[in-house]
Amino acid sequence: MILILGGTSEAYDLAEALTGRGVPVTTSLAGRTTAPRLPAGLCRVGGFGGAEGLCRWMGENGVRVLVDATHPFSLRISENARRASVSSGVPCLRLERPPWRAGAGDDWRMFGDEAEVAAALPESARVFLGLGRQRLGVFAGSGCYFVVRFAEPFGGVLPFAGECVIDRGPFEVEGERELFVSRGVTHVVVRNSGGSAWQKLSAARMLGLPVFMVERPAADAGADQCDSVDAAMDWIGGRS
Repeated sequence: MILILGGTSEAYDLAEALTGRGVPVTTSLAGRTTAPRLPAGLCRVGGFGGAEGLCRWMGENGVRVLVDATHPFSLRISENARRASVSSGVPCLRLERPPWRAGAGDDWRMFGDEAEVAAALPESARVFLGLGRQRLGVFAGSGCYFVVRFAEPFGGVLPFAGECVIDRGPFEVEGERELFVSRGVTHVVVRNSGGSAWQKLSAARMLGLPVFMVERPAADAGADQCDSVDAAMDWIGGRS
């Protein structure tokens, strides 16, 4: 069986490609949303209990190949996958989509982490904060006004002045532009996740807005890696 640590569009595409060839696949989802899209093949939801729990689960379920196709910023999960692979002897592939690249007309400012971004934002800024739920506290006390978007109701109190927009993608460039204009957005903050959610970057370019972007963390130089589903299929095929 192939175990995919998923949640990204690439993970869904890989599960579909593998099941289409009759390969048994289980995709593991973190369970942060209440009604996640279900991948092809089998699906489990929730954590494993660290690298040791992942190693044990793979042994109990006959996993012969592990594919880490989680978000580029999911560092803890990727480290657990690497450790579990070493402990179990199950080969592991890191499938990570390419980062975004700035083009003509883009005004991108690159930062090492969210704390650097928070320190660089002017106090008068009205910021579209596209970082998800996990790193909101970093921006508490910054003096800015933030617009944050979630796929589901937040269910808490924002740690700064701002508002929540509840909406689920995929989004269109014009819709992103209208959102920025209607909320008076002056700055856009994102992580360099890559992938298909680039529409907000195009809208920022159209409006001449600066994008404060968190650099992607360095990849593990010792791990097998690829940046496409086709390449992942080739890698898995060589180990089947």
